[in-house]
Amino acid sequence: MIPITVVDVRDAEDLVVEVLRSGAIAQGPMVKRFEDAFAAVSGTKHAIAVNNGTTALVAALQVLDLKPGDEVITSPFTFVATLNAILEAGATARFADIRRDDFAIDPDAVAAAVTDRTKVLMPVHLYGQTADMGKLAPLAAEHGLQVIEDSAQAVGASFEGKQAGSFGIGCFSLYATKNITTAEGGVITTDDDALADKLRVLRNQGMRARYQYEVAGHNYRMTDLHAAVGIPQLAKLDQLTAARQANAKRLSEGLAGTPGLDVPKVLPGREHVWHQYTVLVGPHAFLSRDELAAALTERGIGNGIYYPKIVFDYDCYAGHDLIPGARVEDFPVARAVSEQALSLPVHPHLTESDLDTIIETVREVLGA
Repeated sequence: MIPITVVDVRDAEDLVVEVLRSGAIAQGPMVKRFEDAFAAVSGTKHAIAVNNGTTALVAALQVLDLKPGDEVITSPFTFVATLNAILEAGATARFADIRRDDFAIDPDAVAAAVTDRTKVLMPVHLYGQTADMGKLAPLAAEHGLQVIEDSAQAVGASFEGKQAGSFGIGCFSLYATKNITTAEGGVITTDDDALADKLRVLRNQGMRARYQYEVAGHNYRMTDLHAAVGIPQLAKLDQLTAARQANAKRLSEGLAGTPGLDVPKVLPGREHVWHQYTVLVGPHAFLSRDELAAALTERGIGNGIYYPKIVFDYDCYAGHDLIPGARVEDFPVARAVSEQALSLPVHPHLTESDLDTIIETVREVLGA
């Protein structure tokens, strides 16, 4: 089996043992070391480590002091954590359709969705490529909106030389399958000193110093054990990203011209870090997306459907007070992409033989 992802954190063994031997395994100096390294990677003044990527989104919303009825515009084509964070923060979720070329929120659709209650724009940098921040950032500024970037899949990505997570408040996931992992973990990035201070207090039960409570806070802390897992990966992020980029290039060259298959694009001015390599299986392909996925699995090639439905198209969200008026048919691009998207292995551990097998098998089963 060629897996869709491979997790290899053996480089962290020495640091993990160092933490274990220290006897201090909760948040401490290793977390600070990780934060400093992450801030350097993201090109921001501050990086605040938390216990997962969903927490990063929730905390970023919480420190903006949103009021009931305040709206957050985001993508309808994303992992459910994006929506759950908005709901947990008590905000109202609004959606704008995506573009097919980058799988990210369409600036024109955002402009049409802004109301006098909109307070936050939350673009999702999906699969490792940023949204069109060249249009979205000025649009947010024009309307006085805060920008929270869901950068869960985009560590190291950039738009015209500016890093994902540096256009406003960045929120990253460090889940096991991400390009950088701490098994579970998240990071919030910002250049705003006051917001960074609020986030650090919030994640520590609202304490600035021991038993000095300033807000009703939470335990959002990362542990030194988790930080130790991530530090060596940050040191070789460029190398890991380059391997993903080389694999993606090889896949795109090999799959080009396959009937009914659209390969992903790297858009001008964007640095794609290829968290996922996601093709679109069009309506005229020899097999449907689901049939192709089954055929690849049968032949030993891992694959994934990210994501099979629009994010709110589940019974648990139907009629939700904080998702008013959302209808699947209002987002035709996101709906079509959710029916066609299929991710293939692109991780750094693929061999030349693996890449050849993936390309040959996809082309074969699609009749190329």
